[in-house]
Amino acid sequence: MNFQPISTDYHLILASESPRRKSLLRQVNLPFEAVPSHVEENQVSGKPSDQASRFAEKKARAVHPEFNNRWILGADTVVVVGEKILGKPHDHHDAESMLYLLSGREHEVITGFCLLNPKGDVAEAKAVTTLVRIKWLAADEINAYIATGEPFGKAGGYAIQGIGAFMVESIFGSYTNVVGLPVCAVIKSLLAAGALKEFPMPQ
Repeated sequence: MNFQPISTDYHLILASESPRRKSLLRQVNLPFEAVPSHVEENQVSGKPSDQASRFAEKKARAVHPEFNNRWILGADTVVVVGEKILGKPHDHHDAESMLYLLSGREHEVITGFCLLNPKGDVAEAKAVTTLVRIKWLAADEINAYIATGEPFGKAGGYAIQGIGAFMVESIFGSYTNVVGLPVCAVIKSLLAAGALKEFPMPQ
């Protein structure tokens, strides 16, 4: 079945109000509308990549009844250190614990995304992993970073696109994936599913 492709008159629905994801889609001039999914991001059993993918689909499905004639993109990002999944810190102590755990070691950032076609079927679903190495962090660096307020609302307690860049020694994989959305993989999926006719889009 052929569906109408995304255009300036027919926007993609992003099932998220994440400022980072919205900024990334604006950066590549992809027409979209952001709609909150209100899905609780509680940790569930299973591999982190499966968990991220499941939440991404839940987010997309949560907004589908209201936009059942549009392409819908859901995404969920998790940070994994060893066997431990780090969510968003709740308070200063939580952020401090996360940053001490990340200090001087490598971790995985996994973003699962799910694209629903206008009928509500899964057109594409993937999980993308990026390896990130954090430098050794002194206690005063950790406390000063927490004092900026940036760690809150961020999976893993840091923002690579913000002040948190000072602690990132290296990454292997997609940079935008660490920000919150693997843009290259998402665009490839939109093209493969027929949600986009071409990219970059005509201005």
